[in-house]
Amino acid sequence: MNLFNVILFFIFSCSYCFGQQHVGSPHIINYNSAQYKAGMQNWDIAQDRHGIMYFANNEGLLTFNGHYWKLYPLPNPTVVRAVAITNDNRIYVGGQDELGYFSADSIGVLKYHSLIELIPIKERLFADVWDIVTHKNEVFFRTNTKIFHYRNNHITIDKPLSSWQFLGKVEDELFAQDAEHGLFQYDGTVWKPLVKTSQLKSSPVTAIMPYHADTLLVSTLKLGVFYVVGNEMIPKMTGMDEIFIKDRIYCATSTAKSQFILGTTSAGVMVIDRNGRRIRQYEYGAGLQKNNVRSVFVDRHRNLWIALDDGIDFIALNSSIKYIEPSKTNPISSYAMRIYHEKLYLGTSNGLYVSAIDMTEKDLSSSIARFTKVEGTEGQVWGLQEVNGQLLMAHEDGGYVLQDKGVKSLMYTTGTWLFNPLSRVLPSKHILAGTYVGLQRLSFDKEGFQSVGGVHGLDESLRFIHYDSQQHAIWASHPYRGVYLCHLSSDGSRIVKQKTYGEKEGLPSDRYNYLFFIKNKIVTATVDGIYEYDKETDRFKPYAIFYADLKGMEIQFLTEDREGNVWFINHKKLGVLDFMQPTDRSTYSIVYFPELNGKILGGFESIYVYDKENVFVGATRGGIHLNFKQYKEQIRKPDVLISQVELMDQEKKAVLLFGGYLTKEIKDVEANHVDNSFRFNFSTTLYGQQENIEFSYILEGFDKNWSTWDSKSEKEYTNLPPGCYIFKVKSRNSLGNESEIKDFPFTIHPPWYANTVSYIVYGVVLCILIYLLFKWQKRNLQQKHAKELYLRQLELDRSEKEVVRLKNEKLESEIDFKNRELASMAMHLVQRGEVLTTIKENINSAIKKKEMVDNPINLRQLVRLIRTSERSDEDWEQFRIRFNHVNEKFFANLKEKYADLTPNELKLCALLRMNLSTKEMAQLMHITTKAIEVARYRLRKKMKLESDVNLQEFLLPFAQK
Repeated sequence: MNLFNVILFFIFSCSYCFGQQHVGSPHIINYNSAQYKAGMQNWDIAQDRHGIMYFANNEGLLTFNGHYWKLYPLPNPTVVRAVAITNDNRIYVGGQDELGYFSADSIGVLKYHSLIELIPIKERLFADVWDIVTHKNEVFFRTNTKIFHYRNNHITIDKPLSSWQFLGKVEDELFAQDAEHGLFQYDGTVWKPLVKTSQLKSSPVTAIMPYHADTLLVSTLKLGVFYVVGNEMIPKMTGMDEIFIKDRIYCATSTAKSQFILGTTSAGVMVIDRNGRRIRQYEYGAGLQKNNVRSVFVDRHRNLWIALDDGIDFIALNSSIKYIEPSKTNPISSYAMRIYHEKLYLGTSNGLYVSAIDMTEKDLSSSIARFTKVEGTEGQVWGLQEVNGQLLMAHEDGGYVLQDKGVKSLMYTTGTWLFNPLSRVLPSKHILAGTYVGLQRLSFDKEGFQSVGGVHGLDESLRFIHYDSQQHAIWASHPYRGVYLCHLSSDGSRIVKQKTYGEKEGLPSDRYNYLFFIKNKIVTATVDGIYEYDKETDRFKPYAIFYADLKGMEIQFLTEDREGNVWFINHKKLGVLDFMQPTDRSTYSIVYFPELNGKILGGFESIYVYDKENVFVGATRGGIHLNFKQYKEQIRKPDVLISQVELMDQEKKAVLLFGGYLTKEIKDVEANHVDNSFRFNFSTTLYGQQENIEFSYILEGFDKNWSTWDSKSEKEYTNLPPGCYIFKVKSRNSLGNESEIKDFPFTIHPPWYANTVSYIVYGVVLCILIYLLFKWQKRNLQQKHAKELYLRQLELDRSEKEVVRLKNEKLESEIDFKNRELASMAMHLVQRGEVLTTIKENINSAIKKKEMVDNPINLRQLVRLIRTSERSDEDWEQFRIRFNHVNEKFFANLKEKYADLTPNELKLCALLRMNLSTKEMAQLMHITTKAIEVARYRLRKKMKLESDVNLQEFLLPFAQK
């Protein structure tokens, strides 16, 4: 090492030993594993063309679109250590013994496609994939033992001479490191040696970055950084070489500003410039969650993502808003800020802090700062004002002037709010101070500032005052008392006349009125916007220029910068009326800063506009630096993504319709009429401006108008009627710039009874019904006419019906008579049979007893005659004729159905039809009752009747057919 290098190294080392801090630090967002719900360790970072972030995580591929995290495990499952994205939006990943890619399917859901099958079986054991590089239409996967080269759906394998330690890309050139043989460069077909050096044997390369022309900058794990020029590696001396050796550079990348971001294993992230000087350092305790950095990535908006050993951090590196913390160990509020003699002063709740700054920096937040506390300023510093070339400090203990060593007290009154020179011509010989207990006077001469006593007549706490030279009067306000106009005596020692302005004098309220001098007018910030004083009417009225835009807004603070822009604070929200950017309807535009909502100090607001690139705002924690020029330049058109679409089915289960990863237009999604509830999630990839973005949406076919702007990033529709719909969503930022509209079309089909075919059928049926209605009406008319004819005919038919009725009655009488005659005949036959039976039994008995022995032969002849009479069929034939006459076709019907019935069985059926008892039937048929029962049984069997069927009831219908 030559003498020059030793001196240079010593200078850098000394500068490091002092420790560096910038005036402002960018906003840092921490995402821990509990938020993204995946593994703690993250190894690599990528971003697709839609702005979605991808992280190689211990549990798989992790994605983030600004609002929603999603995890996609590999099939193994295994740790994902590398991720890269090609132009066709394929997300290539590698893990242990696994490599492949994710791509969106037809509904925008990422699906994994393994490439293992393209690798020969004997080469499929390769441990972890540590690096993935895309080159043109090719993808390279690095493991320690081989590099897999994927091209045209084919994989070739490049093996090292010893082991592969690194794979990277600079512009269109690929580089790899062999552990024993140095750096290699890919020429399109093979890997050729580029730099062979023994230095790299002890330390792997962690990044190769463009430096200048044909010079590369190489970071190593243990040896710091090197230049690569041609075939040589040259050590690059920096002031952090000892840190690089101790804490190691694990990853690195370059920025568009020719700066280099180095992630270390135990010292967080360092940003160095081309000369090797450390510009910034982000570490644990200063914003980062961990000091162990696995990967650094600069996104498309030039902000920084950091993959940590535990968590993910986002640094708004390119943000126009920075945060000033004069004390890292004691979070304090800032009430006032001022640049004076190339130093930045911060009046805080714990005294006055100061740091020298580099005024050559346009954005002073980038200046190196070492804040120290000014002696003798303990307590709350309410205001800092430069008067007559000197810096005055309003303090809770009184008024002070800054000197070379500390401060000098000007007055010993309790608490001072501000100072107000009585002349615009410098130097001003008379100065008023608003204090806790009224007004105090200061004079100025060659010996400096001197206290000359108070102004008698008003003892209120006055934090807002202005001297009116035309009236030789003081305007002042108290939030709870009103606005005062105090006319002074000629020597200014007392108030000779005082008037209080409130609601009766035109103000919207007697309270919460804050006095300011804007646009050369006395104005008051009120609960209803800004009001101005009208001297002619001696009243306050709405300020015509601002009132329309600020009406109804409660404003607590106003100030005007050198360009005439008016800055205001409304309930811890900062805004500006920008007269440098007029609109079609106004001479100014309104810019809000929603990133600062809630961070601005309330109750003791302060804004100090040094120039358009350096605006300082009092904050609850430290101070805020705003580069207004950069803020307006960075207000780019926001984007919007539809992150997810779900359908709620009949069982209230979510069915994914769209996964959020779009490679082509979304096709129309179809659903049935019962699945008619949808949930839409949407987001924006402006990661550093999430609080600055609002959304509006409309469902065409259902909503009539776009929704009001809101930060809510989801919308649900339930019980939608059948129809064709298009869900549309857009976003906007604080300047009102709107994104392009993203849409999602879908159709809910009607039920089967409400579709087009059904409606055609309904139409046909309706036509038929109408036709039938006409037919019915015509028939009704015809029937009416026929009815009239019928009524006429009815009279004619009535007499005829009467004749018929009489005939029927006569027939019924005859039938009734015949039935009675038949029944009488049957009874007669029964009775005759009984008599004959009795006579026969008596004769037989006498013969047996031999009581009539005189003529036994004649008795026997008599018995034979009785038997012959019993067997005679003449009576039965007469009975059958009469029975058949009454019960027409009874026997014919029986024979038709039961052709094999015998005459005796027909006779039995007739007797059963007349409902005669068994005994009566036995008498008529001249057989015993037992024989009747047997005959009944045989009849039932021949008719195939069940035992529970009543035979008499069964025979009744045969006489009626």
